[in-house]
Amino acid sequence: MAQASSMKLLGARNMTCIVERMEWNNKMDLIAYGTEKGEVVIQRLNWQKIVTFPTPGEDVRVRSLSWQMDETLLAVGYSNGKVALLDAESETIISGLIYDDDIKKVYFSKAINCQETLGSYTCNAKDKHKRFLPKLQPLTNIDPCLKSLDQKSFPKGSPCFLVVIMRSGKVHLLLLGALQAGSIDLTQHVLHPEQFDVYDVRLNGDFNAIYALLRDGQQLKMLHFHNQVLQDCMAPMLELATHCAHILETKNYINDTQQCLTEAWETVQLEMDNKLTKYANSQAYGMISTHFLELHVFGFATFEVEEFLFDTLSEKGFKKIANSVDLSLNNLQGLVFKQLNGAAINMFYFLNTIAGFGRMSHFFESLISPEVAVEAMRACGAFYLKVHELQRTIDSLVNDMKLFHAWMIFTILRLSHQEIPDEMVLSEEENVALADLLCAMEPDLEDGSDEDDIAEPPSAGVPTRSKFNLERVGQYLENACLTQLYPVDPNQLWEQMLAENECLGQCPLFVPHDKKLSLVQQRDKMFNAIDAVFHKPTESISASFKLSTAVVCCQLPPMEPEEEQDFVTCSYYVHEAGRCDMLAVTISWQEAMVLEFSRAEDCLLRCTRVQLQPGPFTPQLHEDYYNLRFVDLQFYNESSLSMLAQSTSSTPGVRPHSYFIQFSLSAARNQSTQHHLATLMNLPDATVTHSIHDIPEAAAFKGLDGVCEMLAVSGSRKVATVLSDRKRKMTIFEMEIEEEEDDTEMSQTSFLEISKESILAINDSDKQD
Repeated sequence: MAQASSMKLLGARNMTCIVERMEWNNKMDLIAYGTEKGEVVIQRLNWQKIVTFPTPGEDVRVRSLSWQMDETLLAVGYSNGKVALLDAESETIISGLIYDDDIKKVYFSKAINCQETLGSYTCNAKDKHKRFLPKLQPLTNIDPCLKSLDQKSFPKGSPCFLVVIMRSGKVHLLLLGALQAGSIDLTQHVLHPEQFDVYDVRLNGDFNAIYALLRDGQQLKMLHFHNQVLQDCMAPMLELATHCAHILETKNYINDTQQCLTEAWETVQLEMDNKLTKYANSQAYGMISTHFLELHVFGFATFEVEEFLFDTLSEKGFKKIANSVDLSLNNLQGLVFKQLNGAAINMFYFLNTIAGFGRMSHFFESLISPEVAVEAMRACGAFYLKVHELQRTIDSLVNDMKLFHAWMIFTILRLSHQEIPDEMVLSEEENVALADLLCAMEPDLEDGSDEDDIAEPPSAGVPTRSKFNLERVGQYLENACLTQLYPVDPNQLWEQMLAENECLGQCPLFVPHDKKLSLVQQRDKMFNAIDAVFHKPTESISASFKLSTAVVCCQLPPMEPEEEQDFVTCSYYVHEAGRCDMLAVTISWQEAMVLEFSRAEDCLLRCTRVQLQPGPFTPQLHEDYYNLRFVDLQFYNESSLSMLAQSTSSTPGVRPHSYFIQFSLSAARNQSTQHHLATLMNLPDATVTHSIHDIPEAAAFKGLDGVCEMLAVSGSRKVATVLSDRKRKMTIFEMEIEEEEDDTEMSQTSFLEISKESILAINDSDKQD
């Protein structure tokens, strides 16, 4: 056991701002803290800052910090309802979640032991997709500014739950940070929802139940909810969550690719807008096709066309525009053919795998609806067809623009009486194709009212008419139905079969092809179908939460904002060797309770109640020990509880003293009581409170400098951090120092200059030892 007297001061530092949250990494030399500005700072033990993540918004506070077990991933909950997953190693924001309420707490559960938990279900398909699917091409080579929007990845390493607790009482469970693994509204399980507050909600060590510490009227309760779906389906859930993470990553990739498509298309329009569209806007609708057809068929150029070709443009200028447009269209082709096409194939693969899981009803019946999964596959197939439709449309536009540019350069040379190379002379087929292109350059309008509107002079710098029929591509990138449908190839046998047999279009065995939807609409339709696939696990798990035990911990005063409320804080620890879940909670300013819920078949609850006040048979103590109150507490390990206490005095102007208390749970085990879990338990009537001063070898006190207000400890790292001086001073201690260590080593291992007062305090404590 780590004694408080075996602490060694490593250093102290005044912070530049108020620190509101602290959390040690259980494995690495990293501590994260949140500031009053909403920033999250990650630093090492030697005060070296690794990274500072800015606040997500104005007046946003950091509500909670939690490290993923043995990883560099940090979960942060903010007051604006945002949950961010931050990677200290890559110094990036991995992903984020948005909720519509203030965050109370967010944390990672312990790692799920795959060998222990997955015994009932085995699958050899882990990451098998890497053998079949090519890796998606990065998007940064298209536009460097999209680097932060590149493909997101979800938490890797040991699988675990991410639990998000809202101040409203709603609790959300996410597996691997991706799959919504159920939720529960605690206000539906209390008698007095008008006097409700939630303090903490924790998953038990077997991942089949949760403990909820909350206020119900004037009672502090610990509610135990069992979940049969979590107990029976953990292995299939992990499989489904893995594919859910892959699908969410692919969705992000599709969204990013479509953003690149939009930007590339805007570049094409910008190049055309420079000169060509200005000329088009100056002409009445339909005249451009007429003038260009006259020029092409009869070789006669009107005054407007001749002025446009020689005054506005030149051969060199038009070649420059043509090269820019061709380059932009090639980028557009690459995005559709490689990125978007590959993402659609990947998405179909993952959905097909989930549909296959749904056929294994013994494992996935409560998690997957096969019909919904098949419908999502059909929606993904429809999206894939729409991608190919867009690809053919872009290819057609590229060929048309190349032909149009070649003809324009040929015409400029001919009208200027320059020598024309033989290779620039168009063939008969090209002339026919060019005539069709010029006829279709301005599509026919549906009614005369639109023609009148377009004939009006456009506002400066805002084109209001067809730009050489570029809309046939641009319409796919808008959230509206297509106005120019892709032409049907009469030679396509499948198209003929669909036209002759309408039942084929309604058959669920075939992928539907809605020709009226744009690419954006088809993508949204696919995303909605995918979201429906993951509704069932959320609904099944949420409906399976059953209240099994309600433990009354103490009585609380009425909730009145004007008055000081009783102090309630808690800490949670999973004791693997003892197969029990441990929860320490302060039930008043001077009293705390340690609850140990057994996960064995005996269903026992062990309760230890201690108070800071001396008992009637306590020997004489220092005067400060008679008026102590809790400030914070945390589990150091399974056998020790670290407490932070502060003296109180009725005399005005007297500065309180702070104490670090290391409390041995094993020494206090003889003072605990055992109870069989029942539907309703009232612990105050069945337990006895003991003074920590009366339990032999249970508590070790150490005086601290300043007025301390917050504590962060790590038994695996053997460190403790204390915040003092209105949360502006951070002091770090090393725990479990060997007795034979020389005191002079402290100055050698210290990472900053320590005040003389701190050194004297350490020497005095060593002399007492």
